[in-house]
Amino acid sequence: MTDNVLSLSQFKADASRLLDQVRDEPTTLVLTQNGRARAVVQDYAQYQARERAMLMLKLMAEGERDVSSGDTLPQAEVFAELRQRLQALRDERDG
Repeated sequence: MTDNVLSLSQFKADASRLLDQVRDEPTTLVLTQNGRARAVVQDYAQYQARERAMLMLKLMAEGERDVSSGDTLPQAEVFAELRQRLQALRDERDG
């Protein structure tokens, strides 16, 4: 992946082609205003993948913190509780 730095006016002048480029190539556009980075343009699928990866990292960090602090439960207990919750939701729906 590469980053291309463009001024906002450069982006406006060629936005359609640049958006096609972002979609077709693994590239990120950094838009500047008054010489300072102000925004990033990237393909939406690339953005979603990055967001999912960040969420996974966050979940992993939370899990590590729970293990370190001893805040854990046996797997059988967790699944039993989840089954009970699921059954309660089904009973509400069907009830």
